[in-house]
Amino acid sequence: MPGTPPQALAPWRDRRRHLWPLALAVPTLPFQSGLLVELTDLAVFWWWGPFFAFVLLPTLDQLLGPDASNPPDEAMKGLEADRYYRWCTFLYLPLQYGALAWACAKWADGGLTAAEALGLAAGTGVVAGVAINTAHELGHKRETLERQLSRIALAQSGYGHFYVEHNHGHHIRVATPDDPASSRMGEGFWRFLPRAVLGSLRSAWHLEKRRLNRRNRPVWGRHNDVLTGWAMTVVLFSALTAAFGWVVLPYLLLQAVLGICLLETVNYLEHYGLLRQRRPDGRYERVRPSHSWNSNNTLSNLFLFQLQRHSDHHANPLRRYQTLRHFDEAPQLPAGYATMIVLAWVPPLWRRVMDPRLLKHYGGDSGLVNPRIAGRARNVRAR
Repeated sequence: MPGTPPQALAPWRDRRRHLWPLALAVPTLPFQSGLLVELTDLAVFWWWGPFFAFVLLPTLDQLLGPDASNPPDEAMKGLEADRYYRWCTFLYLPLQYGALAWACAKWADGGLTAAEALGLAAGTGVVAGVAINTAHELGHKRETLERQLSRIALAQSGYGHFYVEHNHGHHIRVATPDDPASSRMGEGFWRFLPRAVLGSLRSAWHLEKRRLNRRNRPVWGRHNDVLTGWAMTVVLFSALTAAFGWVVLPYLLLQAVLGICLLETVNYLEHYGLLRQRRPDGRYERVRPSHSWNSNNTLSNLFLFQLQRHSDHHANPLRRYQTLRHFDEAPQLPAGYATMIVLAWVPPLWRRVMDPRLLKHYGGDSGLVNPRIAGRARNVRAR
């Protein structure tokens, strides 16, 4: 067009394109611990993994702040098709399992004290938890390779049923009292955790049983995605135990539990107190961006493949991480996931920060929230 500045005609470029591989720093956390110990001779660096995830990353995340920019509509198709972004997720897996095997070697060689071994297990648990996020990104895609890689990524945490429950349960029931992965107002994380773990397990089994019955296939067989997902963990842990000895098994179980706790903490904060309303026909309204808490914090979005733009993810589950968008209607967390995860572990502080924001999202109407106890929301004022 005449008079259009030359810069307006330039094609849009992803300013963060070469920053997405930062996410691959997470699966190397055990290696980083060993290297830092070697360089400094300070045993405290065996705890580098949890320090990085829950102290350093939240601090840097707050300093860098948010980025609410969206890719333009005309760039979406090209971004989705660019396989560079897929390789960033693919590469997580070899690093993940390389670090797990290396950690097993360190646990087995007898050179670590109990405290050092626990620190390494905690760092390995961070890898396992974020691997579930990588599996989440891969498992939503139509390509068979990505779906299979998703199931492999889940083996380290023993959470293979997540592949079934998340896609076919959580995404259908999200932000309703029927969803075990949607936390309720006034429900502290430590109350939510057993409900979420047991509820997701029961739901996954029910969903898979129903699917197999419809296809006239046996529930107890190789076509059961829940059973085969668990079997992958049994094979993995058995192989590592055979290779390194029984001494590694307690650490394998511990890192899996820590990874599960990390995943369920993220589930807890993503939909806290949000509720889809009933339509006149009795069904729930369709999922909108307003039914998920959102965060645009730059650094934690890079490390989590933009999981924090969860509102767009639920509205458009097949959309790839690099094209997820910010919506003004989505309720915004006061900080990135790295910070909010730590806050969730202290329920009184969590409620002090989040309950007023939840009520403000609903214009002060406590009747619109997903409450743990009837009337509980009325005791909190909206800020």
